[in-house]
Amino acid sequence: MIFTETRLAGAYTVDLEPHQDQRGFFARMFCENEFAARRLKPAIAQANIGSNGKCGTLRGMHFQYPPAAETKYVRCSRGAILDIIVDLRPESPTYLHHVAVELSAANQRGLYIPERFAHGYITLADDTETIYMVGERYTPGAEGGLRFDDPRLHLSWPIPVAVMSDKDRRWRLLDEIEGDLRRRMRAPEMAVA
Repeated sequence: MIFTETRLAGAYTVDLEPHQDQRGFFARMFCENEFAARRLKPAIAQANIGSNGKCGTLRGMHFQYPPAAETKYVRCSRGAILDIIVDLRPESPTYLHHVAVELSAANQRGLYIPERFAHGYITLADDTETIYMVGERYTPGAEGGLRFDDPRLHLSWPIPVAVMSDKDRRWRLLDEIEGDLRRRMRAPEMAVA
């Protein structure tokens, strides 16, 4: 696997190193040791699949607060998505900065997302499927989200949103939640007991 750190510290694209022969190819898409060697959390508490029938389906911008903050390793197994992550670590020099990465069945790229990041994507093709390996179990009381169109985030979606859940439409603007977000997203060593 080829790990390339994005401009957001701790977030990596992960490309395959396929071994090809007359049958096709074989490649490792996850290895606990290779993730741990880069100080990435290799724990997988859940593996999820997202099926999206229509191009322009938007899911996001989701996260979980500590102590249930989750790492994610996302891949697109069918179709294509534009995946966007936002750094929510208040102590980070890239707080509220984002990175967008195209993940597709064709490019076979993965995206490793550290804890305390928001994550969302829009499908770029009909009949798109995503796979998430998540480092923490889904914890409803710890979940949060940001509006996909929050003007402070400056997220650029390449196509119009055609399908989105009511829940994702109802996330509040950053201006309304930022104080609580900053307090709850502090690094554990920085949190006040």
